[in-house]
Amino acid sequence: MTTTSWTVANSRSLARRERRRRLGPLSILTHIALLVWTVLTVVPILWTFLASVKSEEEIFGDAWSLPAALQWDNFARAWEQAQIGQYMLNSVVVVSFSTFGTMLVGSMAAYVLARYPFRGNRAVYLLFVSGLAFPVYLALTPLFFVVQNMGNVPLVGPFIGLNTHAGLVLVYIAYSMPFTVFFLSAFFRTLPTAVAEAARVDGASHTRVFFQIMLPMAKPGLVSITIFNVLGQWNQYQLPLVLLQERDKWVLTQGIADISTAAGYDQDWAALFAALTLAILPMLVVYTVFQRQIQAGLTAGALK
Repeated sequence: MTTTSWTVANSRSLARRERRRRLGPLSILTHIALLVWTVLTVVPILWTFLASVKSEEEIFGDAWSLPAALQWDNFARAWEQAQIGQYMLNSVVVVSFSTFGTMLVGSMAAYVLARYPFRGNRAVYLLFVSGLAFPVYLALTPLFFVVQNMGNVPLVGPFIGLNTHAGLVLVYIAYSMPFTVFFLSAFFRTLPTAVAEAARVDGASHTRVFFQIMLPMAKPGLVSITIFNVLGQWNQYQLPLVLLQERDKWVLTQGIADISTAAGYDQDWAALFAALTLAILPMLVVYTVFQRQIQAGLTAGALK
């Protein structure tokens, strides 16, 4: 190790020790809380993965015993007999379109609210943000009738009404808009204005400045909020439960709930845990792959 590297490492070590000394008991309590939270989060997931390859006798036996043989047919039953494959495909289609729509509309709205002063700007922003204060449960009944009435619109009604994926996509976009606008408007305010002003002087339109200059500069924030929207929409259950009543249109959360209900009578718990594993793994992979981008997006605004 060179002298410079040793000096840097020693300085960091001294800084960590000094920080721990200043925090004192608070540092210990923080680490204990993080450890407890990690155990409470990781243990149920590991147990679900383990139960997904067990037989039902082993599931109800020793909870943490290893399976005598890996029961891969649990996944086959969940995928084919419980139609988890079809429900997962429906979820992928719905979440893909709804996330794209949310990011497109939300980023444009956030950019205008953050960079263009106009009369009523603050009121419009507060109107968006106020959506964060209302849980989705309060809107389920009126939302049902709104989507039902959308089905009566000439020409497009059959495509955006009840029991349609397009209707659910529109609801997901509206449901995700408050947090998206709140997050991105704060991020757009931190971006420098000199580049955009130079582009405007050179004759670039507002649309070109937004899509070719400001959006690339806001990439960390866009990646972070995109992942949050994907996670939230993928795990959503109440909205599709109300708006999708035809079985072939169900999304993944509805399919897993159906297995759980049937398991009370058919006792196919192994297929239920296999279906849960199939639902958890894609989101776990997405979050693991984009972990650094999420952290960068959350801290970029504070560092600018």
